[in-house]
Parts: sequence; C-alpha cells; structure tokens
Amino acid sequence: MFNELNFDRIDLTAEPPAEEPARQYYFMAKCREWVSDFQKKNERLPKACVVNMGCQMNARDSEKLAGILEQVGYTEETDEQKADFVIYNTCTVRENANQKVYGHLGQLSRTKKKNPDMKIALCGCMMQEPEVVEKLKKSYRFVDLIFGTHNIYKFAELLYVCLQSPGRMVIDIWKDTDKIVEDLPSERKYSFKSGVNIMFGCNNFCSYCIVPYVRGRERSRDPRAIIREIERLVADGVVEVMLLGQNVNSYGKTFDSPMSFARLLQEIEKIEGLERIRFMTSHPKDLSDELIEVMGSSKKICPHLHLPMQSGSTRILEKMNRRYTKEHYLDLVEKIRRAVPGISLTTDIIVGFPGETEEDFQETLDVVRKVRFDSAFTFIYSKRTGTPAAAMPDQVPEDVVKDRFDRLLKEVQEIASEVCAVHQGTVQAVLVESVNDHDPQLMTGRLGNNLLVHFPGDESLIGKIVKVRLDECRGFYYLGEAVDMDCK
Repeated sequence: MFNELNFDRIDLTAEPPAEEPARQYYFMAKCREWVSDFQKKNERLPKACVVNMGCQMNARDSEKLAGILEQVGYTEETDEQKADFVIYNTCTVRENANQKVYGHLGQLSRTKKKNPDMKIALCGCMMQEPEVVEKLKKSYRFVDLIFGTHNIYKFAELLYVCLQSPGRMVIDIWKDTDKIVEDLPSERKYSFKSGVNIMFGCNNFCSYCIVPYVRGRERSRDPRAIIREIERLVADGVVEVMLLGQNVNSYGKTFDSPMSFARLLQEIEKIEGLERIRFMTSHPKDLSDELIEVMGSSKKICPHLHLPMQSGSTRILEKMNRRYTKEHYLDLVEKIRRAVPGISLTTDIIVGFPGETEEDFQETLDVVRKVRFDSAFTFIYSKRTGTPAAAMPDQVPEDVVKDRFDRLLKEVQEIASEVCAVHQGTVQAVLVESVNDHDPQLMTGRLGNNLLVHFPGDESLIGKIVKVRLDECRGFYYLGEAVDMDCK
C-alpha cells in the first residue's frame, strides 16, 4: 500500500529533501538505481529475506521493511541462505532471544564467506542495548547494517548508505525519539487482515521488563492518520484490523487534548466495509469503564480481550510494579463479562518471579480457577539484565520454578479445554485464513473469540467470513462444517 509516489518525478541530482517521508522516497529511488545496475550485472533482481523474531509490533515493523525493499526492487526470498540481503528484526524480551540471533549470524557468516556481496542487517529491540552493539562490532564484523527501533522509518536511507559502503559496518542507533513518520510502504503478509500501530513505546516500567528501555516513551499516532490508514486497508480488501501498542489502553494520553482509546475505537467502527476490530495489549491498570462500555455496545469489536495478569499475588504484583491488585483484576473481569457476555479472556502469567513463595503461587492458581481463561501464555521468569528485577534478592530455585510452571500449565490447559467445549454444536462466523497446514482438504479460520476452526473447503474462501457449525472440540480448536457459503 501507499504506492502513490511517482519515482520518475524525483530529482536525484538535487539534495535529498529534509522533510519525511519525501526524504525516504528519495533514497528509495536512489536504491532503485543500484538495483538496476545489479540486474544488468547478474541478469536477475536481488533477493531479500526479512526475518521477524519478535512480537506483533515487530511483525508490523517487518511488513514496513518488506514494503520498502519491494519498492526498491528486491524480490522476496524466504531462505536466508539464498538471499542477497538478509535483515533480522530482533526481540530482546528474554535473554534466549539474543542467543537465537547470534546463532543465526554464526550460520550466515559461512554463507557470506562464499558470497561476499551478501548484505546482512540487524534492527529491532535487541539493537537498543549498547552491550549488544559492542559485541557485534567486536565479534560480528561481517554485519553490514545495524539500527534500532526509533529510526526504522529511515530504513531506505540507511539501506542506500549500506549499499554504497562495501566492507563498512553502518550503525545508526537512537536513544529515543518523538517522531512518527506516516505513509511509508508496507508489504502485508495477509491481504484480508492487517496490524495497525496506534502508538509506540511504553511508560509502565514493570520491574521485569526491558521494553521501555528499548522502545522508548509512549507516543500516540494522530487519530486521523490511523483512520486514513484503515480506510485505505479496507479499500484494499482488509476486513479485520488488529490495533497494536505496548499498552493500547493509554492511547492518546500524550496529546495536548487527550483522546481515549475508547473514543478511537468508536471512530474506527464507523469505517464502512471493516468487519472486525481486535487490539492488544491491554494493561489492567488502564482498562477503563468507558472502554468496557464501548466493547459491550460494539458490533465490530471481537469478543476477545487479552488482559495480562502476570501474577495473582498482590504482593508480587507490587514487586512487579504492575500497579493493580488481585482484587482489582478480578473486579475488572467481572465488569467485562457483565458487559460482554461470552467474551474470551486470555492472559500472560509469569512463574518464579524473585521472592515468589508457594503461597504467592497459590494466589495465582486461585485467579486462574476463578477467571477460567480461554488460554494463557505461561512463562518462567527470565532474569533480564538492566531491569530492577534482575538485581532483586530471593531468586527462586530453578527446580521449584519448574514444578510450579508444570502445575500451572496443567491447570490452565484443563480449564481452557473445558471453556472451549461450551461452543460445540453452535454456528459461528469464521474468518478463513489459510489452507490447513496438515490437511489440504481443510481450511483454517478464526472465530471472533480467537479460537481456531478447521473445516472442509477450498482456497476461494480465504479472506472471507463464513458460517461454520462447530461439530467437535479438540481441546484448543474445533473441527466443523460450513453451513452458509454466503460469504462477506
């Protein structure tokens, strides 16, 4: 999308524009000259591989990177070993994410020795850690380009510098930014659904989390820009959007005239042709009565809320700097279920946070049993260098954490299986997403409550909303049969 710029009208003999996004389109055009020379020399277009290693925010960023590469003239390549340009969009929420990147680089170093013209780039959250950049400079000199989360919009400019600087490691890391650049290219993974960033950064500083340090402070996009983007997406065939932010519930608080997330949702709902609205992630401390009311009255907001709990112990929640209590969380759940009957609730839970006792863990199990989550992402606490929790005393022994994690997982899975089964025999609207990975005779789609459904069909249904009878619950998904092919 956003392919509105006529490259033939860009004066490449002049100085690059100072204003964005015109400056980046200028450098896209300059990179196209390089691609043209490459094509003449090699009798083919260069191939690029974008590897996403993080959250849905990262996935959306990766689509923007892919969109710029497509504008420049690169063709898509899914195999890193066969690409002329490889870019890793990294995550750093857990230490093992960093090790995964180093492992990939180790494998790619051998490929680059055989193909010295290959370019390797790294971006994303991991690059915002100074010690990581120093390690790359010392031990991974074959990397060509390094940039972070705050200047991703400069990718075309940085790519041009990289292409013009063989043998040089180009590094451009910003500590923070308040800039949001609109209307850059994006290559969507799906034609019928899309993520839409509504804000960037985080102000919460949970004691275990490195995100505020690598993503920066909260900054919200202009609502008019968000509406414009979604209108364009819908005109291009999108029926479902996922609104993205580290904490969508705090959207608009940094504006001179604050605008609530609930009001933004009401404006988005007015867009004709848009069928489904999703969003994540919601911080419990900012989940307002206004938002709950809007969800209850909406015809387009999906009946699914991801509400990270992290712990059921008020004492541990305070150590985590989550700024809500067990009782407050349970009250929120009651309000939500009263306003949106049948809503699907999912969550995140950390086991083994420093100082967690068996009593604290039992508090978590208590909340799990009372809320009866549709699913939960369960994590063993990972000490993250640079966060307050990493320096806390009373780190929980590994064997104790593993035992608690296993008990929690068993409880979550048993409850989730029971919750899923209540829909058996009903007919539900399903957005068809793909051919089933294991059986080409089946299609895979998603209910409004985010449950997966597999049913007989063909590829012509992809991107359409069909009615499906849920015949058999398999614990975390359904097998069904389409009963109404009058698709939207």
